[in-house]
Amino acid sequence: MSDSKKNVLFGPEYAESIPSITSFVPLSTISETAVEIENDTRDFDHPTFKLRYRSNSVVSNQSSEQSVYDTLPVIKVLGTGGTIASKGVTSHQTAGYQVDLTIEELIENIPDLSTTCQLEYEQVLNIDSKEMGTDELLLLYSKIQEDLPKFDGIVITHGTDTMEETAFFIQSTVNTFKPIVFCGSMRPSTAISSDGPMNLYQAIVIASSRESRGRGVLIALNDRIGSGFYITKSNANSLDTFKSIGQGYVGNFVNNEIHYYYPPSKPLGLTYFHLDATKTKSLPEVPIIYAHQGLNNKLIQLAISELGAEGLVLATMGAGSMSNISNQFLADLGLDEEFPVIYSKRSMDGMVPLGSLPQVTSKDSMVLFANAVAGGYLNPQKARILLQLCLNEGYGLREIKQVFSRV
Repeated sequence: MSDSKKNVLFGPEYAESIPSITSFVPLSTISETAVEIENDTRDFDHPTFKLRYRSNSVVSNQSSEQSVYDTLPVIKVLGTGGTIASKGVTSHQTAGYQVDLTIEELIENIPDLSTTCQLEYEQVLNIDSKEMGTDELLLLYSKIQEDLPKFDGIVITHGTDTMEETAFFIQSTVNTFKPIVFCGSMRPSTAISSDGPMNLYQAIVIASSRESRGRGVLIALNDRIGSGFYITKSNANSLDTFKSIGQGYVGNFVNNEIHYYYPPSKPLGLTYFHLDATKTKSLPEVPIIYAHQGLNNKLIQLAISELGAEGLVLATMGAGSMSNISNQFLADLGLDEEFPVIYSKRSMDGMVPLGSLPQVTSKDSMVLFANAVAGGYLNPQKARILLQLCLNEGYGLREIKQVFSRV
């Protein structure tokens, strides 16, 4: 990124002067660039930086050059931290590093954006994604809702450990045709062959493309483009970690080209939930119980009674399998008839169908466990978020079963 021009301005007037986007232009039509950086410093918690790219080259038609600039999409990058914003002590360290970079420093490492978009960026959070909780999710949700009307696309830098959860939450609460693209990295910025700069660059290019509209929330990592609704982190260490085996990727990124495999569409069965950012301060408590051989069923009782749980998610063995003892234990707890128990699965792929829901003994006969809900294709962590949103909306058990029947 060129340092030939750096100005500090005050006030929101610049955002209002950004022209509306009517068309995008070929990458070859704009020449070498200089950069202006505008920093709105009035918000000390979340400083916003605005990058404007314009040509240095001598051209015969200055008005044509400005016209090209005016038609570039305007993209907002929201920084939340993660490995992509981390530093290690040595160039070979890929574990035990610390979040230590701002979004401004990340942007400085991807200078080749002048032919792609006008760019603004803001530091919303700067934490490891294992620290993401309900407060952080709601903060990010509010910022996205605030920025969407003013931009053509949103890019979010995020730690990979819980990226799939945040992406699923945003997909379920933000209804827009505009691209929202998550990216991160598996190696810190100081590592040999760090993947962060390329992943961020690709995410911005993807968000700038008209072809990315109407596809829902996307995750861009390691040249792959996946659906935030289905994709999950499959490997704790490798770069090619985000996968959705059954549903596949939606596209890929090769040699600065975006290739989508299908026409624009969003996941089938997607339910949107409206959150009032001014009123929603928390989400209902929904713990996850991880099933295994010899599960101590008292853990289930403790999760419900001691945590004030309003629902429960089971990471079951196989396609909804819990031991007969565990299923009967749940049935005998005397749960409220509206208390939902989601049967999800430990396995990365596959689903829990209705036919896998357990039968339990009631009055000397076998009956279907009435509180049980089939989790479909969702993994436990995404099933938990969907259940929280259902409960927050005030849905009863019947409505919750309808929502989950579509996933």
